[in-house]
Amino acid sequence: MPQAPRVTRAWPIRFVIAGIAVAAMALVAVALIALSWYGSRAILLDMAAMAARDTSQIVAERARRIVEPGSASLRILAFDPVIDAKRLEDRLARRSVLAAELTENPLVSAIHIGYENGDFLLMRALDRRDIREQFQAPPQANYLVQSVTLGEDGERHGLFLFYDARHDLVLRRPEPDYRFDPRERPWYIGAMDTVSTVTSRPYVFFSTRQVGITLSRLAHSGRAVVAVDVTLEDLGEALGSLRMTPGAELALVDEDGAVIGYRDMEALLTRRNAWDDFDVRTLDTLGVGALTRLRQVAAADGRVVSYESGGREWIGVALPFDGIDGVDMRLLSAAPVDELLGVLALNRTRMILISVALILLFLPLGWLVGSAVGRALEGIAAQALRMSRFNFRRRKERSASALREVEALNGVMDKVAGSMESLLDISRVLGSEPRIETMLAQVLEKFVHATRCKGGAVYLSDRERSRLARVAAFGEQDALPDSMDAHEGDAALAGGGGQDQGRHHRRVVFALRGRDSQSQGLLMLILDEDRDHAAPAFLAFAERLTGMLAVAIETRQLIEAQRRLFESITHILADAIDAKSPYTGGHCERVPKLAILLADRMEAEASGPYADFRLDEDEREAFRLAAWLHDCGKVTSAEHIMDKATKLEVIYNRIHEIRMRFEALWRDAEIDCLRARLDGEDAHAAESRRDACQVQLREDFRFVAQCNIGGEFLSDGAIERLRAIGAQTWRRHFDDTLGLDAQEGARLAGSRPAPPSLPATERLLADQSHHVVPWDDARRPAVERGDPRNIWGFDMTLPEHRRNMGELHNLAIQRGTLTDEDRFAINDHIVQTLIMLKSLPWPPHLERVPDIAANHHERMDGNGYPRRLRGEQLDTTERIMALADVFEALTAADRPYKPPKSLSESLGIMATMCRGGHLDPELFQYFLRSRVWLDYARTFMRPEQIDDVDAEALARAARAEESA
Repeated sequence: MPQAPRVTRAWPIRFVIAGIAVAAMALVAVALIALSWYGSRAILLDMAAMAARDTSQIVAERARRIVEPGSASLRILAFDPVIDAKRLEDRLARRSVLAAELTENPLVSAIHIGYENGDFLLMRALDRRDIREQFQAPPQANYLVQSVTLGEDGERHGLFLFYDARHDLVLRRPEPDYRFDPRERPWYIGAMDTVSTVTSRPYVFFSTRQVGITLSRLAHSGRAVVAVDVTLEDLGEALGSLRMTPGAELALVDEDGAVIGYRDMEALLTRRNAWDDFDVRTLDTLGVGALTRLRQVAAADGRVVSYESGGREWIGVALPFDGIDGVDMRLLSAAPVDELLGVLALNRTRMILISVALILLFLPLGWLVGSAVGRALEGIAAQALRMSRFNFRRRKERSASALREVEALNGVMDKVAGSMESLLDISRVLGSEPRIETMLAQVLEKFVHATRCKGGAVYLSDRERSRLARVAAFGEQDALPDSMDAHEGDAALAGGGGQDQGRHHRRVVFALRGRDSQSQGLLMLILDEDRDHAAPAFLAFAERLTGMLAVAIETRQLIEAQRRLFESITHILADAIDAKSPYTGGHCERVPKLAILLADRMEAEASGPYADFRLDEDEREAFRLAAWLHDCGKVTSAEHIMDKATKLEVIYNRIHEIRMRFEALWRDAEIDCLRARLDGEDAHAAESRRDACQVQLREDFRFVAQCNIGGEFLSDGAIERLRAIGAQTWRRHFDDTLGLDAQEGARLAGSRPAPPSLPATERLLADQSHHVVPWDDARRPAVERGDPRNIWGFDMTLPEHRRNMGELHNLAIQRGTLTDEDRFAINDHIVQTLIMLKSLPWPPHLERVPDIAANHHERMDGNGYPRRLRGEQLDTTERIMALADVFEALTAADRPYKPPKSLSESLGIMATMCRGGHLDPELFQYFLRSRVWLDYARTFMRPEQIDDVDAEALARAARAEESA
């Protein structure tokens, strides 16, 4: 007896649900706060990086606007006459031009020219108070010209000249200590090495204490260098205005760490020595720790970095700066994280407070929901207890529950009961339904119900396993294709199907495998997107049920395989005949189509002699197979006999041999003429005799060649003439036993006691004994009525010899091209057809195939072959085959031994054959009036063969003999 389960303490479900609800809300709140915080932080950091890059582009563009005017001024001044002026007076005469450049380009602080002899000329605008004080400029002065010239005494003399706005001299002040030599300055030296503009590194201008750069250019004459000083004060102002936060720092530094641009440009100056030489500070001496640390940790690829400096967290980025050509600089941008993320901290606090308030608000609601669910589950537990006591009955009427899960549990019991009922129905159908197609459809229907799907379909592989065709379907089919190729089936099986978004359905696909584990096809189901069908248990359940479908499919495929076997045998034999002879291959295809076309038309008749003619499915299959196999025995027939186009044809047309004999006689006539003339005979008489002989040879050969065609009936007189021509002789000089195979050599040796001596005289046309091939016991057909080996009921006349290749024997054929031996060899194909088909193990419903196929050469009067059956012994299907075979043979245009006949000629011959007891007159009359022959002709006959046909006249002609 099983031990009772141990009872443990359980928690009330209402407490559990309330606790889970509160915990879930808390967890969601924490997750949302964390995700929001980190997501917003990442977004702000990305925005900081983008702002830094935008700042770099703005400052670079500002730098280009600063430098470009100076470059433009240089390009103009490089061609000004002041470059070539050697005297100070001439140079000062161009002061208005220099002043105009300074006025138009406010960012250019000074223009200076260095000459090759060391002279120097500089002009600057006195537009700043500190500059005026530094140079002690008069109040009315607007410009200062600084000059250094080499005097006649060899000394260098400095001079300051102050001018007003109208360029008039205000003050001239010598400067003995001003001995500046431009040739020693970097801007001069750099310009002498190139023809383009040279940009100096940023430095502190000696005169104005401003940070800037010098642009210099070699003059066009090559004897001076012109330069301009450009201050970078604007860059510092731009950096100050582009900071992201009040505490953010921006700076431009060169490759050595010197600070070129900063929001406080004056803070960049540092005294170099006691002579008031100044230089720019480095980051280390600037005193901005955030920028100093950033330069140490900055990534080379311009990525944003986070670091600590001064007790605060900073983010920064170092970007390459290309605003000034030829100067390697970087823009450093740093911002404190607390200033960037200040608003986020406040939002985080608010979200925490809101989450706590929501948890307190929903706690009573969780308590109420838990109580309601608890009561519903208690009812389900009571029902489960009844089921455990083997009481599976469900109440027919029950009220729906407001709780979805409870209602789902109630529905599960109903679904399980329905599935069990469907499984029992499947078992019943498999055991009771005899029809395969109906069984498969019903099993699929019960399968869909058992799996609670919306619809389904079964797809089976075709013979080549390249496509899958739908053979059974039930329920919804909108998402199911009619067919698919093998790759689509494999993809559907691997992917599990697909989904119909419009109806919220999806497809699942299962492989159908038989007892040999080979794939037979696919089962595709349409099901709802619900929890039941998404569970792995459903897939396992459906996979097991597919075995029931596989049983029905395997039964169907076994029957289909048997049918395909017969089809394959049929088409293999037909293809073999097609490959054997191109002239009869079309016959094997056209006769079945005509026979089936005529049978279908007869089945459609509701009145007349064939109103009761019907073929069930088995009879139709037997008739169709017999039609395709009716000439299968032709695979044993020799092509050169089947396709014999001329009387002398064996493997080749032997008329060529005979023509060469006539050629030999022609030359003999020439030789006899020449010999006669050599013997002294009259030349005219000899030539006349020769000409008469050659004319006769031409006529005789033309007659022999015409007889070889076999197109017209050969009279007895023509045969006598052939014999007379053949009696002529010719002389053979070569041994005729050379080059022969063993059998032909044996026949030749047995036909004469000893070979004649050479040269031998032979007839022009001869029936020689070695032309005759006798029967041997092993190959003698058992077709004669009295032959004990004849177990098939054949009744045929066997010719005396197996073959007779005699030349006169063949040329003397009175009608056609076939000898009696040839005709028997051709007729033997129907003997082989019956033997071959009778040897096959036909199932009961196809046991009539051999007789239908082999009786199409029987006649209504009993004079046909191979068994001389009479009309009353022939079924309607056999008479259809005989008529179709004759009509196709008469109208065929691919026979080498006869021209194609027109419709009227062919039907006229068939009417004669009806009167002669060959064909069934009643069937022929129906054939005429149904006009099946016209449908056939439009498809298979040449247009010139289709002519007017008087069907009624032919019908009367066909029954004239019968009436008589």
